[in-house]
Amino acid sequence: MNPTAHCELDVLGERLCLLPERALWWPARRMLLVADVHIGKAAAFRSLGQPVPTGTTEDNLARLTALVQAWPARQLVLLGDFLHARASRTPSVLRALRQWRDALPADLQCVLVRGNHDRHAGDPPAALGIEPVTEPWLQAPFALCHLPGAARGGYGIAGHLHPACTLRSGSDTLRLPCFVFGEQGAILPAFGAFTGHAGVPRLAGQRRFVVGGGRVWPVPGG
Repeated sequence: MNPTAHCELDVLGERLCLLPERALWWPARRMLLVADVHIGKAAAFRSLGQPVPTGTTEDNLARLTALVQAWPARQLVLLGDFLHARASRTPSVLRALRQWRDALPADLQCVLVRGNHDRHAGDPPAALGIEPVTEPWLQAPFALCHLPGAARGGYGIAGHLHPACTLRSGSDTLRLPCFVFGEQGAILPAFGAFTGHAGVPRLAGQRRFVVGGGRVWPVPGG
């Protein structure tokens, strides 16, 4: 845990920590939140004959384990798209998931707020002890979602968009994953290592925080 690497925000009276691991820490609830892990995405591509890298599942799960070990979490909340596709459920991926869950504290509650990919991939195997719920999952004062806007009037914390911010210096540009906080809700960057990132429209009153170089920092002017 490096207290100088993350940003802290006050949102609706709750302190939230934006972590360089592309995760959110809610201290009052001892809750870690990540979005868009997309476990087995590379395996799904390989099943279609695409020559993509191996090892991304192990990397994603190792990063999740390190995150839980670094913060005193009671809950790990997955904001949708935990499994990428039904084709992701290969024996090697399922074996890696079982080993990952066995390495986590037995009393850690894991919750999956179902996303669009989860509906196609199916819920995680019951042996993993991950509780699937339908969005919005209300955890006052927030509504935890996968799709931005699914909070139905509450302040949503979501994923899905894989937001990125393009920084410019003269003719040079650099695109980095980012957190987005607006008046009606927040969007987390994609946690998965094989997901890609997309620019999102800048709205009035919005704040952006980019992730890079092992830290999180606010973008001047939002």
